Order: sequence, then C-alpha cells, then structure tokens
Amino acid sequence: QVRLVESGGGLVQAGGSLRLSCAASGRIFGINDMAWYRQAPGKQRELVADITSSGNTNHVDSVKGRFTISRDNAKNMVYLQMNSLKPEDTAVYYCNAWIRGRFTEVNEYWGQGTQVTVSS
Repeated sequence: QVRLVESGGGLVQAGGSLRLSCAASGRIFGINDMAWYRQAPGKQRELVADITSSGNTNHVDSVKGRFTISRDNAKNMVYLQMNSLKPEDTAVYYCNAWIRGRFTEVNEYWGQGTQVTVSS
C-alpha cells in the first residue's frame, strides 16, 4: 500500500512563507512526476506546480516567482516553498505522485491534503 502524507500547512499572514512537505511511503519501485494541487472553497482543484523525476519543473502563472517545487528522490519526498503568500493562496493543498509498482504498472496517488490559510 502506498501513502502520501503532507505536512507544513497552517495559518500565516499575507507576505509570509510556508514550506509544505510530502512523504511517499509503501511499496515504491520508483516515482515519476510529482505535483502540488490546491482547492479553494467553492472552486475546482487546480495544479500549482509539478516536477519530473529528473527535476524539470513547471509552475502556474499565479505562483511563478513566489512558489518553488523541489524533490528529494532518495527520500521519496516533494516540497513546496511558498513565499510572499497572498489571501488568494488560501486552499487545501494536495500532494500528487505517479508511482511505479513492482512490475511495469504506474498508478496515481493523492495525499489527504493540508490546509493553508493566509490572512490579510
């Protein structure tokens, strides 16, 4: 059984910073792309940033220059450094990963989410 567990969310004032972490555990034989998504109240879940196994990254325009995704392949972890936070960044943030099993299968997994609240 594979699990993704996020940590690092919380309440912060506008302009502040938070660092989210996500640890993958279980029967893992490799991890392909990893990503962070977020879902604000009343809105659809949206991609924030993703990173390939070789470290190539993509950040959506609304967070470029403020957020940075990174990963540690040896530890099966992905991070999201969030700086200059704005109230509109308030959402539940979810970790996402495409994980390879013992054979050639690749499955998508989600964490349980961590709340980020930015006060004005």
